[in-house]
Amino acid sequence: MDILKDLAEIAGSENVISDQAVLDSYSSDLSLVRGGAPEAAVRPGTTEEVSKIVKWANANNIPLIPVSSPVHLYGSTVPKQGGVVVDMRRFDEIFSIDKTNRCVRFGAGVSWKKLTDTLAAEGMRVVMPLAPRGDRSVLTDHLEREVITNTVYDYGEPVQSMEVVFPDGSIFRTGSASAPKFPYAYAKGANPAGPGLDFYRLLQGAQGTMGIVTWMSLKIQSIPLIDKIKFAPFDDLDYVEKFLFRIMPRRIGQEFVILNNVDFAAILADTREEFEELRKTLPKYTLAFIISGLIRRPEEKIAYEEHFLSDVIRHEYPDIRLTDGMPGFPQAADKLKQILRNPWPAEKTYWKAVPAGNYQDLFFIARPERVPEFIDIVRDVASKNGYPFESIGIYEQPIEHNRACQLEFTFMYDGSADGADAEIYDIYYKMFKALHAAGAYFTRPYGDMGGELYQKAASYKAALMKVKNLFDPNNIMNPGNVCF
Repeated sequence: MDILKDLAEIAGSENVISDQAVLDSYSSDLSLVRGGAPEAAVRPGTTEEVSKIVKWANANNIPLIPVSSPVHLYGSTVPKQGGVVVDMRRFDEIFSIDKTNRCVRFGAGVSWKKLTDTLAAEGMRVVMPLAPRGDRSVLTDHLEREVITNTVYDYGEPVQSMEVVFPDGSIFRTGSASAPKFPYAYAKGANPAGPGLDFYRLLQGAQGTMGIVTWMSLKIQSIPLIDKIKFAPFDDLDYVEKFLFRIMPRRIGQEFVILNNVDFAAILADTREEFEELRKTLPKYTLAFIISGLIRRPEEKIAYEEHFLSDVIRHEYPDIRLTDGMPGFPQAADKLKQILRNPWPAEKTYWKAVPAGNYQDLFFIARPERVPEFIDIVRDVASKNGYPFESIGIYEQPIEHNRACQLEFTFMYDGSADGADAEIYDIYYKMFKALHAAGAYFTRPYGDMGGELYQKAASYKAALMKVKNLFDPNNIMNPGNVCF
């Protein structure tokens, strides 16, 4: 068997990669997970080519590792058992923008920058996580279930439908995208579940173990005619959590974030020196959110939300100091609004890398009232292991109208120092174990975290592997990763 020749017959010789330097680049990402280089990489250009590659891999028992952009974060695209990388970056077409039904359909290789720029030209936008990298795949972030900043219920589940090549090479479309004559059918792929089994859930969080997704349909919304960003500096997390639970179920506001001074300084700063100055002067924590007026009667909507906020603060939460800007930081409002509505520019140093060059994120789902407890655990583990707690970024993302939140800790460090990666990983893993023991809910465990969590849930893992074996009996799809 000649792997390169076989792949060239399917996708063309110009789309088969054998250069060792390029193959080595697939063996790591921005996480601390390390693996081996693939034997080859291929860049298909059609769903049919993907299907042929999957059928060929089954016939020859060759692992496939799907990737979809130059930027990956969690080790889920690092080859664990060699094989062939299926690089989807040629799937970079935006197929349709349906303004009436508010959805967009695009390929696996479409970046955040391309999608946001294209939608903006049509007066539309997509809800997004906090400052995703501009060159990262939109589809990948949604398969990884990245938490979005817009907490309005309508966008809590932004994925509409998708097309996938299953591990046997069959092509499948989820929900109403499977209707006859799609995409010309009236359904337009707008229902993710459709009748019967909710297949799209099978693919989210599966780390490429359940198939290769070629395109996706996402919810979009109109660009607001009026936006006002609000800030509330604070020290008492419990007080602010209760305030959010009071206003968010009333559908007040669009994007909401809580940032400590480390993360906020990293977002605002352009250099390490500027970061250090900002970190010293910014409040301990800042709540930031946007109220918006869309197309219909935007002034009245803004006036209603501002009146409601004023009334709640005056009568129920008088210690909330809500402002339209950050005193002493005249550029904060404009800059943060841009960050909440746009991806991070690819040409700029990513904000989490500004303070020290390298970083690792530890994130999980929690009940908001337990956030102070989890922060205390991180503080305790950091102090016992010689890591300065005041250097850790803390980002809380409210979800479900603040009935829950994603809590993220970012460890910023200089990766060029000898042994720095091993040292930060040791602290990172100790924090994971302490948080998990206290009840932190890790819904997206990667690397060794996943192994430990699944070890403690043997029956659950066994059930998952039964499902995996049904779809992928030869275990060719991203072997070495635990699905879901």
